Amino acid sequence: MVEKPGQFPFTRGLYPNMYQERLWTMRQYAGFTSAKESNERYRYLLDQGVTGLSIAFDLPTQIGYDSDHSMAAGEVGRVGVPISTIEDMEILLKDIPLDQVSTSMTINATAPILLALYIAAAENQNVAINKLRGTIQNDVLKEYIARGTYIYPLDTSMRLVTDIFDFCSTHVPNWNTISISGYHIREAGSTAAQELAFTLANGIAYVQAAINRGLDVNSFGKRLSFFFNAHNDFLTEVAKFRAARKLWAVIMKDRFNASEEKAMMCRFHTQTGGSTLTAQQIDNNVVRTTIQAMSAVLGGTQSLHTNSRDEALSLPTDEAAKLALRTQQIIAHESGVTNFADPLGGSEVIEKLTADLEEEALAIIKQIDDMGGAMAAIEAGWVQDEIAGSAYEYQKNVDAKKQVIVGVNKFTDNDEPEADMLEIDTKAEEEQRDRVRVFRESRDSSASKSALSDLQSAAKGSDNLIPSILDCVRNRCTLGEIADSLRDIFGEHRS
Repeated sequence: MVEKPGQFPFTRGLYPNMYQERLWTMRQYAGFTSAKESNERYRYLLDQGVTGLSIAFDLPTQIGYDSDHSMAAGEVGRVGVPISTIEDMEILLKDIPLDQVSTSMTINATAPILLALYIAAAENQNVAINKLRGTIQNDVLKEYIARGTYIYPLDTSMRLVTDIFDFCSTHVPNWNTISISGYHIREAGSTAAQELAFTLANGIAYVQAAINRGLDVNSFGKRLSFFFNAHNDFLTEVAKFRAARKLWAVIMKDRFNASEEKAMMCRFHTQTGGSTLTAQQIDNNVVRTTIQAMSAVLGGTQSLHTNSRDEALSLPTDEAAKLALRTQQIIAHESGVTNFADPLGGSEVIEKLTADLEEEALAIIKQIDDMGGAMAAIEAGWVQDEIAGSAYEYQKNVDAKKQVIVGVNKFTDNDEPEADMLEIDTKAEEEQRDRVRVFRESRDSSASKSALSDLQSAAKGSDNLIPSILDCVRNRCTLGEIADSLRDIFGEHRS
């Protein structure tokens, strides 16, 4: 029997009619300078037709330092929004109805703290937490592989991941508790097959950790989500998304004995490839992004972010972000591809590429299994070495012009027009530091210290830490204080 869309193993799509019934969520990843300015960007994007928020956090927030910490100097608000306190989160979400908007937060090592801050902000809006919808990235394994914004040792990080699984299954049932991310693996230089294999191998590790914790695969499995890269090779990317769905469905059914279809579904967000953007001839990036976005749609994504034309130069301007959003809207409403589920299904090329990627990814997953699983392969440095090797081969081909990058190694211009760039206000960092200091001075410090002490006591045991972290946030502890309290108990990972 020929597989149809909506049928296990979902190669042709998760739902029978796909976008005929509901379009993908259109997100635009944003966050910069300050909570106030980021809030203005979010409300601008919502006015332009964005259907889901996507929050980028600055580096200090990602690795557990308050904005006034010495380690944060020069990095506050540079690559995302600085969030140190509940007040910062409330400013970030001002006038945004959290019971109506789906929010994605790209945060990992400090994911439990940011989730607690988001929940507390919702409570202060009088929004019940069981009404919240969104996704927290919470994928620490890929941090050790590809990004480096980890804090704690690997086993402790996995404990925090499963704490979120456990807590949300009871208290925030509509929240996606992890976004298992191939995106950053691809950005680091992996091939399409490696992106698939390493991402799914990490997924296997998370599922096994949750099962070992005593959680029901048919329950938490429904709230797992994935995050993939849409790169330049159009047909390969379409096939990659199709292969991901099939591979994950079979893994969940055969390896973990999932019996409910929703627990077998590989629901994923896609972002166009940031590493493919060029500083030369930046208008070419509009074309690259359009092709990549189309591959994600034809591959059946549930959510999509399109990169802006100027991101090889700076954070995107309002106009560049709007054009990136319009790209999605034109694909959705003018291209006609949404009228069919899996429009390329049955194509000899697509079906062969899908099968080839599936076979290659399975072979890599077997290698990882033979090493003892993803955590063992990461600790041995094997995954990192494989990605580095692929990145080296790709760059060699670019340097030798075997791989053409238009405007970079072929069809170049001598005179490049200057592009408008977003300027980061350096005064904003000083204002943010001052705001954190005033926040500490204005609170009941005894209540904060007591909450942090209770958190450390819980960390020494085996209790779920999310309630204790939430209690810290409600008692006005800062992100850095919470992260440091856990550092004192768990220590830090050293590469």
